[in-house]
Amino acid sequence: MADNVMVDYEILKSFCVEVYRKCGITPEDAELAAAVLTSADLRGIASHGVARLRRYVNGLKTGLMLPDAESRILRETGSTLVVDAAGGMGAPISVRTMAQIIDKAETNGAAFGCVCNSNHFGIAGFYAQMAAENDMIGIAMTNTAALGVPTFGRHVMFGTNPLAFCAPAGEEKSFLLDMSTTVVSRGKIEVYAACGKALPHNWAVDRSGRSATDAGKILDDMFHRYGGGILPLGGEGELFGGYKGYGLAVMVDILCAVLCGAPFGPDICDTEFSSARVSHFFGAIKIDSFRSPGEFRKDMDKMLRQLRDSEPADGCERVYVAGQKEYENEERNRRCGVPLALTTYDNLLSIAAEYQLAPMPILNI
Repeated sequence: MADNVMVDYEILKSFCVEVYRKCGITPEDAELAAAVLTSADLRGIASHGVARLRRYVNGLKTGLMLPDAESRILRETGSTLVVDAAGGMGAPISVRTMAQIIDKAETNGAAFGCVCNSNHFGIAGFYAQMAAENDMIGIAMTNTAALGVPTFGRHVMFGTNPLAFCAPAGEEKSFLLDMSTTVVSRGKIEVYAACGKALPHNWAVDRSGRSATDAGKILDDMFHRYGGGILPLGGEGELFGGYKGYGLAVMVDILCAVLCGAPFGPDICDTEFSSARVSHFFGAIKIDSFRSPGEFRKDMDKMLRQLRDSEPADGCERVYVAGQKEYENEERNRRCGVPLALTTYDNLLSIAAEYQLAPMPILNI
């Protein structure tokens, strides 16, 4: 039996909208939340896609996420913004905040903002890309529940703390870097646990601070704060630059949380049923403030082609640039259908039954 099933993207997105509506989300917010969530599956980032829908549903049912939250602006200048999400859904408030940041950058050349008291916002690249579509360079970050172990440490002290950077090109697709500051995200650890696979060396450490391979045990130990967790980007120790990923993770916490007075590091904890309240940081830089956007795009084309056309190493077929694989996945998945793990599809069937919704049909490929 195949490990995956294929579903139509538009049907998948519509299903998520219906689920959110059943949970009390407004039609506008349901559309935004579903667009962000399913964009991850479309791009091949299954760890941040509909596999997380159950956690959103649980969060809305338990009140950890509030469907009718009324966000408010805490502080604002011509080029800055601080928003209290009031415990609402992370994706809709993030889309609206990034849109406001883009408007401010259009007037002032650059703008930055924080969102506090929020929830999981999906893939950071979605928001950075919003700026690139407006002749700007986009930046997006979020902190998360503590899952990462500092260099030479054994206890979780910061989140996977992803960051995204997007710069538009001309004929080429935008350069879109979207990465966790840990070796991997928790979602990937969860995928390995669900499949019963051993973790690769240098992804995580156990309670003693040494390399670990048991995905299920690592997830349990991280959740209960027994010790152990995911390594910072670069891996264990200093030899491969793990301290650099450690520094980047702390930088994200500073911009997302310390800057606006939100919780950070080990003060952020998930529950058994849903994700923790987190905070985000967004930025937009208007290219026209520095040079002609058209000339910038031409140079971006040149840079991306130079990188992509460089000679691959022996045994390798291609050299990629950030975002290229995701763009190719998106094109294929829109045409052929979105692959979902059987466990994820079964989970969606359970949600459909719970809310008396029609199950998504599987495509015959």
